[in-house]
Amino acid sequence: MKIELAKTEIIHFIGIGGIGMSGLALIMKGMGFNVQGSDVLINKNIERLKKDKIKINIQHNKNNIMRATILVISSAIKKNNPELIEARKKKLPIYKRGEMLANIVSLTKNIVVTGSHGKTTTTSLLAAIFSKTKLDPTIINGGVLNAINNSAKLGKSDWCILEADESDGSFIHVPPTYSIVTNIDREHMDYYNSMSDLKNLFIKFINKVPSFGKSFICIDDKNNNNLLKKIKIKNFYTYGINPKSQFRIKNIKQVKEFSEYDLEIKLPGKRNIVINKIKIPLLGIHNIRNSTAAVAVALTIGISHNIIKSGLKEFKGVQRRFNKIFTYRETSFYDDYAHHPTEIKEVLNGVRAAYKKEEVICVFQPHRISRLKDLKKEFSLSFKKADTVILCPVYAAGEKIKLGFNYNNFAKNIIKNSKVKLFMINDQYELSKLIKNTIYGKKIVVGMGAGTISAWMRELPSLI
Repeated sequence: MKIELAKTEIIHFIGIGGIGMSGLALIMKGMGFNVQGSDVLINKNIERLKKDKIKINIQHNKNNIMRATILVISSAIKKNNPELIEARKKKLPIYKRGEMLANIVSLTKNIVVTGSHGKTTTTSLLAAIFSKTKLDPTIINGGVLNAINNSAKLGKSDWCILEADESDGSFIHVPPTYSIVTNIDREHMDYYNSMSDLKNLFIKFINKVPSFGKSFICIDDKNNNNLLKKIKIKNFYTYGINPKSQFRIKNIKQVKEFSEYDLEIKLPGKRNIVINKIKIPLLGIHNIRNSTAAVAVALTIGISHNIIKSGLKEFKGVQRRFNKIFTYRETSFYDDYAHHPTEIKEVLNGVRAAYKKEEVICVFQPHRISRLKDLKKEFSLSFKKADTVILCPVYAAGEKIKLGFNYNNFAKNIIKNSKVKLFMINDQYELSKLIKNTIYGKKIVVGMGAGTISAWMRELPSLI
């Protein structure tokens, strides 16, 4: 679909290097929009955009928007950004990413994946199932799918599979045909102020699903379960391990290479069925739940059991979701995006279920001072399935606020509450030295966080 009416518009993305922003920019360029952007650093997302001939300025400067007619801003952009200030002076239309995303997908049939954790993997699993059909959906994801080596793809059909980010509330603007709510957790409290505000927005979102669509809600999650009582119309299906789930997970088996489970389906007015031996090349109960959400949607829109099972079995994965990056002295090193206590626990539970005898070492870099302050007790309790924690300095993510507590005491609380050995390091060079001096034999080392820890882990082989 080419956009002829927008040829005169120049759409400028501030913070175009973000995973969500880069994906949206790529889709809009493919649709025929005139797209450009800016960011403070070159990264892999920007390199992918440059291959598609999207003009990008490194560093923010008011001159970057000299010819721009519309601005799209990421949630990370501060009010004192020079491009944003200049745009306001010029009275240009300014949209949050979620608002622009909503405009772009308003004419498609949308499967919208949201929730505090698991959105990216669930969206990717759906895309894997769809790839086995003749449907060719547009995909807009919050992570790079290994199958397409990108976070977004413009499809030829009127279907769109997209991840909707709840961090700034803009997910409420996206019009769902079908929606998935994975879970609701205490996250992004700098925006929501309270859990009540967060839950109320999810209720609004679920109520937006039209009569010809459906919402799919994981009732293993306590907050999701509580929401069901407040939803006006029962236009939803439930999934999970919970015996009351309409898509109920049973007979779970987890080994090093894959997870396997059966799915019992009990829907009103329909014959009960069981799909046996669904296999995914992922670890952890959380990923079994994510795949179940994808299965539930795919079945509801009429995709066959065999196609669904084939798509999941051949899933190629998502970058930064427990990816093996190298082996050193028989020890396997992995990279993971987990940066919230719930995510850390889920990943480590999955690792421990599959690797029962190996020593598990978690290299953790806290992301955002505000998150660490808000959840310091929860973080201290989240490493129970690890044997050792290597604690890195906090990655501030541009925040200027003070931590407000002693970091050494935080480390002691991890030791006490998670019952682990712990090492503190100051930088990636101390990390490499520690790895070189202490790592031998069949162990699992997982780097976790949303900051520079991924680069640290990937650069280790050149430093050890």
